Amino acid sequence: MPAWFQCPRCPDRSHPRFANRVKAPLELEIRIATENDRDSIEQLIFLSARELSRGYYSDEQIAAALARVYGVDSALIDDGTYFVAEADGMLVGCGGWSKRKTLFGGDQFVNRDPERLDPGREAAKIRAFFVHPNYARRGIARALLARCETEAQRDGFNSVELMSTLPGVEFYRASGFSAANSILYDAGGVSLEFVPMKKALRGSSNMINANDNWGGAANA
Repeated sequence: MPAWFQCPRCPDRSHPRFANRVKAPLELEIRIATENDRDSIEQLIFLSARELSRGYYSDEQIAAALARVYGVDSALIDDGTYFVAEADGMLVGCGGWSKRKTLFGGDQFVNRDPERLDPGREAAKIRAFFVHPNYARRGIARALLARCETEAQRDGFNSVELMSTLPGVEFYRASGFSAANSILYDAGGVSLEFVPMKKALRGSSNMINANDNWGGAANA
């Protein structure tokens, strides 16, 4: 475990009151992430990826993803389109959206394109959703996604798209995203399976029909 892993702003799962706390009603605050949040976000990404990816990716694949794909994207923080979710003053989730062409990956990811998207013909990107494993399935990712979709639509976008990790596919499908065929990404000689997904925003002219079949809460 990395030396920086221990953080007072991330939940301490060994705390004797932790089990009771996570069962209590969640008072969630979502705010724009700042540069001061970087270390806490990195720690949360590490924990979320290590625990919530089990059963979907091998230990080797998780390590490769953390080294070459997952991480903080400084452009999202600079643009003010990345958010953190806090409960009781602790960081329990993060995620954002982007008006730039980079579809996934942190600062270390090599395939980046900072060019701005055209809202009239291109989809905004949903980016880097991670939730603390002990707070999973408590509405955190859904609240973050709603914030992202609202802001993207306010910025003129009619649709959003993302590159989902395997653990996140069912969440996004339940949130109205349709899936394309999965892709294989080479992370330093380790193959990672991701799933491209897209959604028309409510009220847009290309709204997905509720009866359409969807293919198929974390994304890369």
